[in-house]
Amino acid sequence: MKFTDGYWKLLPGVTLLRPQSVDEVVDDAGRLVVYAPTAPILTRGDTLNRPLVTVSFDAPMDDVVGVRIEHHQGRRDPGPHFEVARASGDSKVVLPLVEGEHGASLTSGRLAARVATDGGWRVDFVADGRVLTSSTDRSVGVVTTPDGAHHVREQLTIGVGEHLYGLGERFGALVKNGQSVDIWNEDGGTASDQAYKNVPFYLSDAGYGVFVAHPERVSFEVGTEVVSRTQFSVVGEALQYYVIYGATPKEILSRYTALTGRPAKVPAWSFGLWLSTSFTTDYDEGTVTSFIDGMAEREIPLSVFHFDCFWMRQFHWCDFVWDPATFPDPEGMLARLRAKGLRISAWINPYIAQRSHLFVEGREKGYLVLTPAGDVWQWDMWQAGMALVDFTNPDAKAWYLAQLKGLLDQGVDCFKTDFGERIPTDVVWHDGSDPQRMHNYYAHLYNEAVFELLRAERGEGEAVLFARSATAGGQQFPVHWGGDCESTYASMAESLRGGLSLALSGFGYWSHDIGGFEGTPDPAVFKRWAAFGLLSSHSRLHASDSYRVPWAFDDEAVDVTRAFTRLKMSLMPYLARVAGEAHGQGVPMMRPMMLEFPQDRGTAGVDTQYMLGDALLVAPVFSTEGDVEYYVPEGRWTNLLDGRPVSGPRWVSERHGFDSLPLLVRPGTVLPVGACTDRPDYEWADGVTLRLFELPDGHDSTTTVPSETGAPTTFRTRREGGRVMVTSDDARAPWAVQVGEQVVRAEGAGSVELSV
Repeated sequence: MKFTDGYWKLLPGVTLLRPQSVDEVVDDAGRLVVYAPTAPILTRGDTLNRPLVTVSFDAPMDDVVGVRIEHHQGRRDPGPHFEVARASGDSKVVLPLVEGEHGASLTSGRLAARVATDGGWRVDFVADGRVLTSSTDRSVGVVTTPDGAHHVREQLTIGVGEHLYGLGERFGALVKNGQSVDIWNEDGGTASDQAYKNVPFYLSDAGYGVFVAHPERVSFEVGTEVVSRTQFSVVGEALQYYVIYGATPKEILSRYTALTGRPAKVPAWSFGLWLSTSFTTDYDEGTVTSFIDGMAEREIPLSVFHFDCFWMRQFHWCDFVWDPATFPDPEGMLARLRAKGLRISAWINPYIAQRSHLFVEGREKGYLVLTPAGDVWQWDMWQAGMALVDFTNPDAKAWYLAQLKGLLDQGVDCFKTDFGERIPTDVVWHDGSDPQRMHNYYAHLYNEAVFELLRAERGEGEAVLFARSATAGGQQFPVHWGGDCESTYASMAESLRGGLSLALSGFGYWSHDIGGFEGTPDPAVFKRWAAFGLLSSHSRLHASDSYRVPWAFDDEAVDVTRAFTRLKMSLMPYLARVAGEAHGQGVPMMRPMMLEFPQDRGTAGVDTQYMLGDALLVAPVFSTEGDVEYYVPEGRWTNLLDGRPVSGPRWVSERHGFDSLPLLVRPGTVLPVGACTDRPDYEWADGVTLRLFELPDGHDSTTTVPSETGAPTTFRTRREGGRVMVTSDDARAPWAVQVGEQVVRAEGAGSVELSV
């Protein structure tokens, strides 16, 4: 939201109070509290009728400084609030001790907030001797707009050449400079500035991130109100934000996810191919079985089958009852599908239609969200007479989850937690939560509840969702997919931008609808999208009103889907390790180029390609002809599919068939490739081949291949001149090492030697 008319003037009807000086700084039990009048105080009389802004600084953990700007402190705060972790760290407050000292500071690890105590308002955030960003004399504002609403704003400086990223899943340009962004979840598809997953966190390539800890609407003006500053504002009398330092973008994300929650570990089977009934298509058990058997007959590995909305009766969503006309024997059907080695996903949402048998029960027991008049809130969008489950009510949450447990008992393994964005604000919540704050936060409560049920019923590491809506902290409940996109190359590209933006907002796993959701893709679009989708962290074939089985397009689509599914399965020894980094460190599996190469300015705005982990560069092809242009960082890279070398740094133009795309291996990589290509959940170290790519002389690295059932297997790779030696002290099965066409095999623990 903008408040000014250019540099000098405010917009009509807007008033603005800014801290003009510092009256006093106080060490309040490790917090630095600054009292800042809104005019210079020259005499005692100047304190009369003079508003005061209170700004406090604290250190929830090392390298993080919390900042709270307050005008009036007497307002009731009903919540909800983002959960922010606190850990004891190395922090201290320094106050001016003698006359003539002009600064106070709070230090948190390597990061310090330095407050000027003389002259105009200024706070510098400093790390390792460098100013990262600053709050200047025109930055902090207590604002009143013509409608009488109160706002608090902050403006932090943007340096020359600095790029800002994140703010959730956004489908426009990856670099957010020059964008106005409202953090407000909406069901708007992927083609506009609306987003399903809004996160009030941005990451700067200047060495810091900023998390605005407000679940309500946060308005960001990223170099738009003032081109040299990022402004963020909220309605109310207080603004809370955190500045996060990291020497690299990865370190910033790791610290941010330590603050707001790390992505959970997801089961190995979830990395396989998911196939859906699609949304409004006609299907029954015979249709489902024909799809599954068709995939098997064509030797396309399938891991999960998903039942979309119409597994329930129309007008009954959600009653969690299988449509008896279409699925008369759900338990038997699910048992038959599971006997084929499949996991089962079922679509749900948090709404109760009036025709659902649960509506009356929910109304009578107070489990549904109410209007201020005490009525059940309802409308006719999506489902007739739709009401909303109140997850702030523990009894309502337990009631809702009891319905889902019944499905788990029938044989369902996971849920697609759809919707959660259309949350009204003219309502009353059971726990008294602020409706404005609950609009975005509802998605968090919804996904958290379902994820916790799956974890309790299936065990740690076995819970997985396919979720659409989220906000800050939602990364703890994976997986999230990109929402409703069209079946075009343009929409394929916007989906990728959304996923990369979400990755820079703390989300470790991401997926999208292969081929697009709305409409039926041209066979060429489907084939290009299949390669992209099967080189994403999670891969799903899903659509609106048309099927996504590959033979619905052409025979080549079958071949392409088979080849890339099998390729992904073979990469599981590598992908499992990368997934472990998402869970353990908060570094996403799919990484914008700038995240992996922050020192290469050529990567700053690249948003049509990505790194899958640290070693694989993926450049999807967005054209039928196969023309693709992509950026290669420094070094001699190798195309994994055909062995062709590609050197950088430079932009490369190529043409690829449908069975190919730029898939480059980073120089200096030891890439573990699995022996199994028909499923993701196998013993990844058994028969693994370590493929070596452009190892420099003196190379010495350790490769860890995880295991779902036991200890990981480690391999040490060293190069001395023309000799490469690979050693494993804990290998329990055969393995091999490959350089080009040269392959040397080993049996269990031991070593192999090759010439290069």
